[in-house]
Amino acid sequence: MAEQINKREKVEKLIELFSEHYPQPATALKFKTPFELLIATILSAQTTDVQVNKVTSKLFEEYNTPESMLKLSQKELEEKINSIGLFRNKAKYILKTCKLLLDEFEGEVPETRKELLKLSGVGRKTANVVLANAFFKAAFPVDTHVFRVSKRLGLTSGKNVNQTEKELTELVPREYWIDFHHWLIDHGRALCKAQNPDCENCFASEICSYYNE
Repeated sequence: MAEQINKREKVEKLIELFSEHYPQPATALKFKTPFELLIATILSAQTTDVQVNKVTSKLFEEYNTPESMLKLSQKELEEKINSIGLFRNKAKYILKTCKLLLDEFEGEVPETRKELLKLSGVGRKTANVVLANAFFKAAFPVDTHVFRVSKRLGLTSGKNVNQTEKELTELVPREYWIDFHHWLIDHGRALCKAQNPDCENCFASEICSYYNE
């Protein structure tokens, strides 16, 4: 029980620190509509958001609806996204998803996790990203930054992403899920990097399990 209280106190302190140091938590992916975010998130697997934004800034000028995207053959779409990792698979997923959106959802991106998970190339993390950022529904996407940083801070045991999501959603107040997810990503990019985390300059080092071990 003491450890649980300890973790909750840690979360309260982190909310205070994160909101001060990262005052505008938001996804780095650029999008104007739920459909654009869905496609950008499918593209972002094992690729940086910076690279995705480079590709989508051109792609979305002409192809920003399921109907317009389906005017492209798989080969044509591959050529437009070939600077991104796994581009062949992603092109296939995107075209299948566009067809599903038209056939089953009247061309609209669905607003429930269950329906989002029916789409091609959409796993739990992608569904959660869309729910949180396109529809502002309480969700806690777990990417590599969230997984790593929450474990280092001592908030989670970090066995796998689903376990991490469960632990974080039980620990972090629901109204902070979306912001806390962004804060962990921002912190992972700024200081708590995979290689050589900058613990000496970290504002959270006093309450960080990794640093204090």
